[in-house]
Amino acid sequence: MRRPPRRATAAGLLRPLLLFLPFAALLCFATFSLHHPDRLGPTTVAVTVTATAAAATDADAARPHQLASPRHRLEISTVDFRALNATTPLHAAAVRAFRDGGRLLRDVLAVPTTAAAASPARIPEPPRCPPSVARSGEELRTAGSVLALPCGLALGSHVTVVASPRRVPGDGLSQFAVELRGAGDGEAASTILHFNPRLRGDWSGRPVIELNTRFRGQWGPAQRCVGWRRPDEETVDGSVKCEQWAWNTGGTFEELKRVWSRDHVAGQKRRDLIDWPYPFVEDELFILTLSAGLEGYHVQVDGRHVASFPYRIGFILEDAATVQVNGDIAVKSMVAGTLPTAHPNIVQRNLELLAELKAPHPEEPVELFIGILSAGSHFTERMAVRRSWMSAVRNSSSTMARFFVALNGRKEVNEDLKKEAEFFRDIIIVPFVDSYDLVVLKTVAIYEYAAHVVSAKYIMKCDDDTFVRLDSVMAEVKKIPDDKSFYVGNMNYYHRPLREGKWAVSYEEWPRATYPPYADGPGYIVSSDIANFVVTELEQGRLNWLHFTFHKSTRGQWCSRCSAFD
Repeated sequence: MRRPPRRATAAGLLRPLLLFLPFAALLCFATFSLHHPDRLGPTTVAVTVTATAAAATDADAARPHQLASPRHRLEISTVDFRALNATTPLHAAAVRAFRDGGRLLRDVLAVPTTAAAASPARIPEPPRCPPSVARSGEELRTAGSVLALPCGLALGSHVTVVASPRRVPGDGLSQFAVELRGAGDGEAASTILHFNPRLRGDWSGRPVIELNTRFRGQWGPAQRCVGWRRPDEETVDGSVKCEQWAWNTGGTFEELKRVWSRDHVAGQKRRDLIDWPYPFVEDELFILTLSAGLEGYHVQVDGRHVASFPYRIGFILEDAATVQVNGDIAVKSMVAGTLPTAHPNIVQRNLELLAELKAPHPEEPVELFIGILSAGSHFTERMAVRRSWMSAVRNSSSTMARFFVALNGRKEVNEDLKKEAEFFRDIIIVPFVDSYDLVVLKTVAIYEYAAHVVSAKYIMKCDDDTFVRLDSVMAEVKKIPDDKSFYVGNMNYYHRPLREGKWAVSYEEWPRATYPPYADGPGYIVSSDIANFVVTELEQGRLNWLHFTFHKSTRGQWCSRCSAFD
């Protein structure tokens, strides 16, 4: 049920294009500027970055963090946000994120690294979670139809929702959704299960039930139940994915008469012809039970099986933080039972059994530095990386990899992250409150760390769900002469900015018709001179910081020499 890292070169790695844009424009112009320094124009706002093992004090809230007491075995990338122009919305958001991050960092560093913390085997038994939780309709109305799952779900857990669909006037689309969601707010919370009945149908014109998952704002392939049961369809724990609830005769009167005669006169029945009506009716009460089986989730309505949904990689039971119900529905009550009484969290495991996954002490020189973007709650992804391709990094004397993680709004997540970082020694904490819009700052931290701390020859950026074939990466970069600047990746050309919708970029942010060439976000590599150029320009205040990217102002053209092996 855990999602393995994916190969950086896989063609199926499609994600929101603007997620891949951070640093694309900057890197292309960096390469251009190295070859044509006379064409640089005036620039503005700066962000400077330094990496150091640091702890925050009250006086540090408005300046970079200084060296910490040696009792804190953490590496903390410190971003100087004082040069940001807080009048722009994005810069103001960054200033707030760093100020809030400074407070969160002080809180987590205030937790002493005691002998018990250093030896997880002696960690006392954590507080127990209740085996069941329940809320009435009145409580749910106050809480926004959300039922918290204190320690997630486990095999055999079940959730029961008693509700009735509201009648929608006119020809409106009557629908509701029951969702299992992970920790976080908005799109930061993954949707582990999305159960969405559409009573009046959708584009198909027939009532339908859709099941799906969502990770980092992106929906997976939907499982649509439209009332037909496929005889050759694979099952989940022995149950079909979609039950049949409609006539497959087309509803003709003559065919219905033949069915009635065959069933009631001749005593012959066709079980595949008719099952039962669509399970939801407007203004009629229903009892929906969602249970966790061995292979997937099972949904029953009024005691009858409706649908089963196989578990998807990366969406695990223990990550379920809430049950949420929304849409055209009146909820009477929600109950969750057979819940785990303890969460299988990193700090509650015997880390001594994972000692072989610790990062070795760095050796010089470092030929390839790999910076991995991650989030505080992504322990599963980090462990998958440690157990897979990072083993090749640990066995290499010339390669180094580190996770770059910002702080979470939840104190317990940050405390777990601190203990994980102290044990594995492969995490660089970037001290701002994590945000999708500010993810580019982690990339800044990667470049600074690689340039100023380890002095790597090549710098790779990837995500924590990317599988890196280290041998292939090194084979490709060694084809390029040592004295040549390069930017290697799965390049995109002539992509146009979106001007409307969620991912819109205004003309003020990006006036040109197309973006410069850029590599997909799951993995790309730059030469050290480009990384050093980026950091120097940031420190000297010669960069404009735009939504999703940095860029350099110029009177000339943008880099046309940004292909992988130019």
